[in-house]
Amino acid sequence: MTALYVVLAVVALLLLAVVVSYNRFVRQRNLVQESWRQVDVELRRRYDLIPNLVETVKGYAAHERTVLESVVQARTAAVDASGGVAAQARAESQLAGSLRGLLAVAENYPDLKAAGPFQQLQAQLAETEDRIAAGRRFYNGNVRALNTRVEAFPSSLIASTFGFGKAEYFEVDEPEAREPVKVDFAQ
Repeated sequence: MTALYVVLAVVALLLLAVVVSYNRFVRQRNLVQESWRQVDVELRRRYDLIPNLVETVKGYAAHERTVLESVVQARTAAVDASGGVAAQARAESQLAGSLRGLLAVAENYPDLKAAGPFQQLQAQLAETEDRIAAGRRFYNGNVRALNTRVEAFPSSLIASTFGFGKAEYFEVDEPEAREPVKVDFAQ
């Protein structure tokens, strides 16, 4: 009879361990989803700032139409991006490149750089970019924790049994960030 109690206790402990592990997966999955929503809020904020920035530059640099159009097209592509985190990251990379081009155009117009509305928009955009980067780090940290649990033993057994999978990292490809800094003292 005591053997039966021991077996029942072991089964109960194993069942409890499965329930606890399952609940941790649910919490981590929800945390990943919540952190993605936070990144998405900041991306939307940037999308809302871009038309104002384009209109401000357009008033000063009417002949820079191709740069302005590329920013608008990249913004539209980023807003409409679907297909998961990887598709959003590709669209964000294109948008970041277009914005760099727009800000480079603004460098050619001292009156524009000195204009209050442009400076305010540029400051808001820089703040938003910082918030996006912080949100991306938070999201990627949560993804790392979930992916580690999905791959680690024995939680991998629970993950495969209940269909928990790895999440995608949000990595914006910025080729300039990977290139070495060029220093030129000849100027």
